[in-house]
Amino acid sequence: MTRIITSLAEISASYDALFCDLWGCLHNGKHPFAAAVAALQAFRAQGGKVCLMTNAPRPNQYVIRQLDRMDVPRDCWDLVVSSGDAAQDAMFDGAVGRKLWHIGTEKDLGFFTDIPDDHRDAAPVSRVKLEEAEGIVASGPFDELHETPEDYRERFLSARDRGLPMLCANPDIVVDLGETRIYCAGALAEYYESMGGKALYFGKPHAPIYDRARKLMGLGADARILAVGDGIATDIKGAEAQGIDSIFVTGGLAADAFGSDVENPDATLLRDWLSVQQRSPTYAIGRLR
Repeated sequence: MTRIITSLAEISASYDALFCDLWGCLHNGKHPFAAAVAALQAFRAQGGKVCLMTNAPRPNQYVIRQLDRMDVPRDCWDLVVSSGDAAQDAMFDGAVGRKLWHIGTEKDLGFFTDIPDDHRDAAPVSRVKLEEAEGIVASGPFDELHETPEDYRERFLSARDRGLPMLCANPDIVVDLGETRIYCAGALAEYYESMGGKALYFGKPHAPIYDRARKLMGLGADARILAVGDGIATDIKGAEAQGIDSIFVTGGLAADAFGSDVENPDATLLRDWLSVQQRSPTYAIGRLR
């Protein structure tokens, strides 16, 4: 049974580390949530470690720059691990070939150009037209404010018929940019798979991003870890697969499902919704605070 809590402080003493989602939990894509920042600062002040774990399709240094631009204080986190980090390793290892058709925006080009030290000696990866590609890297739509997965139907059919694998750099389906909901690379990959194409994933809820976070944070097998997120199919599903406790932030992507008071989810609505989703987060909270 999921327990509804009103603050992280109610349970924080039971955990050594947090794996905290960004979009929808710590910020809305434009501004940080002050109460969430304060909650993470308090957790660190009592000796806990905070890993900001995001499905952003860019290496973590680009995520950190974005956080700095939004004035998210650096004293509320210890480490940032992104889906882009884990997917980038796979790309330079040749998981989908070396000549790649990239679906995404200019802001994601660091995924290709900022080569990690471990891959300096790897064979070069090049971005090419679809007709020349050995594989696909999806970091998001070309026009994330207007396009939908269906806009890629003809190109995806061509790619499928050629057997091109897709590396999905961000398994999220949608995120909210302020008041605007936009599709992510996960929606493109899901659509490609529905056509019979093959997609590879490395962010939440898949294991590589969790393995990376544990390693970089020096967390042993006995570490008490709590995952925080608003994505039932990414944050919560991933936590369950990893065998770690979780807080489902109801005031994020699914806020409309739990009553009119975003800060206080209706217990009956939450129970029924989680039953449909077949997920059982350890805790739920309106917004991280």
